[in-house]
Amino acid sequence: MVIWTIANQKGGVGKTTTTIALGGLLAERGHRVLFVDLDPHASLTYYFGIDSEELEKSAFDVLLAGPEVDRDTFMEAVQKTQFENIDVLPATMALATLDRKLGGRSGMGLVMRKALRKLRMDYDYVLIDVPPVLGVLMVNALAACRRVIVPVQCETLALKGLDRMLQTLDLVKHSLRQDHKVTIVPTMYDKRTRASLEAYQKLVRDHGNKVWSGMVPVDTKFRDASAAQTPPSMYAPRARGVLAYTQLLTLLMQKDPL
Repeated sequence: MVIWTIANQKGGVGKTTTTIALGGLLAERGHRVLFVDLDPHASLTYYFGIDSEELEKSAFDVLLAGPEVDRDTFMEAVQKTQFENIDVLPATMALATLDRKLGGRSGMGLVMRKALRKLRMDYDYVLIDVPPVLGVLMVNALAACRRVIVPVQCETLALKGLDRMLQTLDLVKHSLRQDHKVTIVPTMYDKRTRASLEAYQKLVRDHGNKVWSGMVPVDTKFRDASAAQTPPSMYAPRARGVLAYTQLLTLLMQKDPL
């Protein structure tokens, strides 16, 4: 089972879109995909038409159970979607209270890693979407994976969020004694603007081979796919953005084979 965490400490950079686009492509190829939504805003959860506030169990219950959470508790919270090979562990607003309630409890940063190990036979790929805040949710997501995919909008202010994210990875590396492979994904690239080009060039100059050589363009089909509650590749398979994510996925699968 391959686990990818999609994270950035700046919002609005295409994090959830990247998560769903990659997962949708994997599902179309026949891989069993689990989306884990750890963002209290629950954008990924609502994307699939799931109202987690009306569910009996969610990601909150999995984390609340602590490091010894069992497989049954986890799977009871998982929601099927209308799409073959796609399941969702939904988020809820209650996740926002976890730092206050459980942040000091021993082992809370490792709950998701230990839980997912018990699902190795159930899924091929797990994609984790996290909030842009360093806390118990992000620590859980980073502890569970070996690769972090960092979407970065091709815009100057977004580059500062990337710097904070890389600093966070250094902190986690020392505290968890765990190093991560990092793939930086330029998103929302607008070839009509000089600002996009300059931001992309700075990304490559500052971060070298951590930056994916392609870029995800601005594409209104992503917005349309969201409105239709359908992964982009299933809604508009020939869209420019979908073709870009297809190229990115090919690279990631080569780097992290099953």
